[in-house]
Amino acid sequence: MSAPAHRRALPEAPARRGWCPGLSRPMPTGDGLLARVHPPLGILTLPQARVVAEGARRYGNGHLDLTARANLQIRGISEATRAPLACLLEAAGLGDTRADGGPQRLTLTSPLAGHDPAESLDVPALARAIEAVGLTVPGLPAKTLVVVEGRLDAEMPDGDACVFPRASGGIGIAVAAEQGFHDLATCAAEEAPAAVAALLQAFARTRMRRMRDLSPEDFSALAVAVHLEMQARVPSPVRERDRVRDATSPEDPGPSPQPSPARERGHGGVIRWAVPFSPRAGVEWLAPSQSVLTVDAPFGRCTADTLDRLVDRASCLGAGEIRLSPARGFVLLPLQAPSTADLTALAEDFIIAPDDPRRSVAACTGAPACASGSTPTLTDAARLAEIFALFAADGRSAHVSGCAKGCARPGPADLTLVGRNGSYGAVIGGAPGDEPAMHLPIEAVLERLGRAETIGLAAAFAPESTVMDFGGNGKPA
Repeated sequence: MSAPAHRRALPEAPARRGWCPGLSRPMPTGDGLLARVHPPLGILTLPQARVVAEGARRYGNGHLDLTARANLQIRGISEATRAPLACLLEAAGLGDTRADGGPQRLTLTSPLAGHDPAESLDVPALARAIEAVGLTVPGLPAKTLVVVEGRLDAEMPDGDACVFPRASGGIGIAVAAEQGFHDLATCAAEEAPAAVAALLQAFARTRMRRMRDLSPEDFSALAVAVHLEMQARVPSPVRERDRVRDATSPEDPGPSPQPSPARERGHGGVIRWAVPFSPRAGVEWLAPSQSVLTVDAPFGRCTADTLDRLVDRASCLGAGEIRLSPARGFVLLPLQAPSTADLTALAEDFIIAPDDPRRSVAACTGAPACASGSTPTLTDAARLAEIFALFAADGRSAHVSGCAKGCARPGPADLTLVGRNGSYGAVIGGAPGDEPAMHLPIEAVLERLGRAETIGLAAAFAPESTVMDFGGNGKPA
């Protein structure tokens, strides 16, 4: 009998971004070890949420991160406490699901999955089936992500593959490309798990980390694999009408599919890369008798104590579970509508106002908690959010990143600040890995942001000869 996952020897920690720390393989960082908890379908029962809070308090430093994939990270674990933490969470049904380095949680769904009246398929059932078949595919990269979307009007989330309903009937399967996605196939709902399994097996054989990095030939191989799987099954009217996009037959795969940045779906909505549908902070209504309470953690961080208080409030409101949101927050489906007193109490720990500018500013943990950071990103992001309110109201976004890895938001933002040697590289309309226009201390960033309200972001952060330019040694050139 093999040893429990959390007792096996830890592999050497990779330095590059992309390693996914689980319970059996926590990641060293500035404030100790960091372990990621992957709640099934992003849902915690109230007792499970209590266990997470207890584990963070007893075996970590009491701090929790919420991730963009609706997972939780427990910070400040030590070599002495990582094993008892893993045991505690495994007993609560929150243990690692695999020990081969593959994704601990393969699917991402809306926090309202199964309750959203606009969904046209059973998202939880399909996601569970895809999770099950994913466990049978060896060699999957740790970050592989399949988004299961149930709404016809939803935007395509950022993942490796997306399974979604078609307005004309059936289930669509699309895979990520460098810009947009490849629309691979249409199948019946009962065929979707097997088709996704064939897709994942073909992807694992490429030995690439993300589907968007595949070559046109690799994409053709994915399409052929899905086509072969569907050919082996009983034909359905839906599949005969629209079998496989961008693939003809295994013998003659035809031209390599070309990426499409956007596609019209059914009623005319455009699929774009975005987070899955998630309710805004505050109270909304799914139906006349069903309210939704959404609270966001400021910059994706909370404590064990605040999570306990949220559980207390959920229990009082009759919500039996807490759902994690890709917007780095929590969603409750209470049996009774929250009162003003409930909202006031929650506002002490969480963001509940839809127009709070902090919702438009992403930030990682930064220094000193993260070993890769050189700037106090959380403090600086809070200061930036106060000035960024006007831009946030206009739908603009900002990102304060401790380093070029961009863990909190890998993609572009209207204003991205990248920490380096105690200052920030300013990137307008780009991602953390892009070349910054200049390097500035936070005070100069805030001063320029104040000017941007009048002259615009691009003009306010345009390079000038008087601006400090930091060379490779971090000192003014």
